[in-house]
Amino acid sequence: MKVFISVDIEGCTGLVSFSQCGAPDSMHYDYPFARRMMTHDVNAAVKGAKAAGATTVVVKDGHAYCKNLLIDELESGVELISGIGGGKDGMVNGIDGSFDAAMLVGYHAMAGTTGGIMEHALAGGLHRFWINGALAGEIAASAAVAGAYGVPLVMVSSDDAGVLEARELLTGVASFATKSGHHKYMGKLLHPEVTGPGIFEAAKDGCARRKEIAAYVPKTPVNMKIEFHKVEEADMAATLEGINRIDGYTLEWTRKTFLEAHSFAYNVFAMASRGRASST
Repeated sequence: MKVFISVDIEGCTGLVSFSQCGAPDSMHYDYPFARRMMTHDVNAAVKGAKAAGATTVVVKDGHAYCKNLLIDELESGVELISGIGGGKDGMVNGIDGSFDAAMLVGYHAMAGTTGGIMEHALAGGLHRFWINGALAGEIAASAAVAGAYGVPLVMVSSDDAGVLEARELLTGVASFATKSGHHKYMGKLLHPEVTGPGIFEAAKDGCARRKEIAAYVPKTPVNMKIEFHKVEEADMAATLEGINRIDGYTLEWTRKTFLEAHSFAYNVFAMASRGRASST
């Protein structure tokens, strides 16, 4: 069995703020701890997949600049996809139809989720995001990329809000909540001695039931819509061909397939970031 794991950081064990989860600089004082916890959760998922019969496990570091996981502390035999640039499938870049199952570790709830720890949309500057008219987040986007290759998403670890989101979206998905949110930056955290076995069991269960879990495939053609925080972000992104501007903050586009729509979204994000920079 061949398993693909996409990893984010906000839903990992012990983390409640972006000062922990950002990047290796003075603004993110607890980043080394966050890296260790991210690696801890991934290892639990890898062990669970292997216990279910996985012989190949590929891990995609999907947070920020995607250089967070400590490869020397990962389970032996794992293949790691690290860094950014040139990937067309975002947080699930590297997946293809040869995989039997996919898992999401450390993901967070979509933007606007009450009690979702560090809830947000797919990239900086986004307020809300929709797929085919339904509010969505990174869980849905990554599940749909996997589904486009025929790969079922079998397990999600997150906070309790992210787990609920996954269960409502994906029938039969295995899951484990590492914490419960009291506020965007406050929650009740489970100890690593609890989250490790919990993620292990969820991963083992999901991989064992992979043939019972359908791949998530949104209807085509696929419409995506983004509401930005600032008008200048939308101004720049609106210059891309095929964009429909709904109002000062909101853009939408439609493509024949999910992969085409999702790949184009990253062009939109890139142009929006240029718009943010124009205000400085």
